[in-house]
Amino acid sequence: MDIHEYQAKEILARFGVPVPRGGLAYSPEQAGYRARELGGSAWVVKAQIHSGGRGAAGGVKLCRSEAEVQEFAATLFGRQLVTKQTDANGKGVYRLWVEGASDIKQELYLGFVLDRKSERIMIVASAHGGMEIEDLAENDPNSLRRMTIDPAVGLSEFQARELAFQLGLKGGQIAQMVNILRACYRAYRDLDAMMVEINPLVITGAGDLVALDAKMSFDTNALFRRPEIAELRDRSQEDPRESTAGDHGLAYVGLDGDIGCIINGAGLAMATMDMIKLAGGEPANFLDIGGGASPERVVRAFRTVLADRNVGVILVNIFAGINRCDWVAQGVVQAYRELGLTLPVVVRLAGTNVEEGRRIVQESGLPLITADTLEDAARKAVATRQKIAA
Repeated sequence: MDIHEYQAKEILARFGVPVPRGGLAYSPEQAGYRARELGGSAWVVKAQIHSGGRGAAGGVKLCRSEAEVQEFAATLFGRQLVTKQTDANGKGVYRLWVEGASDIKQELYLGFVLDRKSERIMIVASAHGGMEIEDLAENDPNSLRRMTIDPAVGLSEFQARELAFQLGLKGGQIAQMVNILRACYRAYRDLDAMMVEINPLVITGAGDLVALDAKMSFDTNALFRRPEIAELRDRSQEDPRESTAGDHGLAYVGLDGDIGCIINGAGLAMATMDMIKLAGGEPANFLDIGGGASPERVVRAFRTVLADRNVGVILVNIFAGINRCDWVAQGVVQAYRELGLTLPVVVRLAGTNVEEGRRIVQESGLPLITADTLEDAARKAVATRQKIAA
């Protein structure tokens, strides 16, 4: 689960990370009031969306008067901001963050992520911040510094100092960086985060380190024990199909194709999407119904897939282990009848109780298309879709 910049800053500030003073606004008038409240002669107005690249997309601006703050805010509210990290529909802007302008001498990059290979939290840092990490890795890979943290020990002071030295910091900046690194690590560890990123972490003209921008994402599976984090969820920034599916325990990711997929197991789902592409089609989604899927769960999966109006064919591909093919078959038949399906449905079943599952499908009297193998199922789904489109 992602959160907004201002929320990440509030969390990191509680752990001891220095951040600029700012205020949240839900209207242009409120944005102007925030600028007046903060004081000073220049302010930065930032669109709050779950995406990077806001500045390049016109979602961030330095304003030098309250009137300019209000005028810029008026252009942002209600706008669908399209960045290089969003799809063509962009993300809706419904709140802004206004903060006092900072005197920037140098920009650094700092990120905490989970390194699955080493099974450790990894710090990624660079003396050249302000760019997305992907751009840094491509344009200046030698500037990246990496350090893993032993979970049994945590981030020690000597590790933090070593990283500060590698970034070229001197004097009191080293102590500041040690405090920031350890604060970020505590926030990551204590709140079940998946990512903490400060970009840029700036050195001001006075020589102080300040987190000018921040991002955090959290382990969705741990939200049950982090209610204070779960409350920060902003559904307006999420694909409504993915939100609804997640509420029902389904793993769903919307794509741009027209062949809807209902599959059990992430690996099989990926393989199925690859096979659809190989057959000349485009998958409309990734959907994993998980283990032990009841007929009711299968019906919910159908409802989720059908929420995408681009879907022209549905492919059900089940390799049952924990699942049972007869349960899935019952769910397919139930969904077809309850939802009044008119779209073609291709069904491939294998594994536990496969014979009973196939019998249920065959004796249903419904125009379900059956397949024996994954390749056969993908080819039939693509051929059916092409026939309809012709």
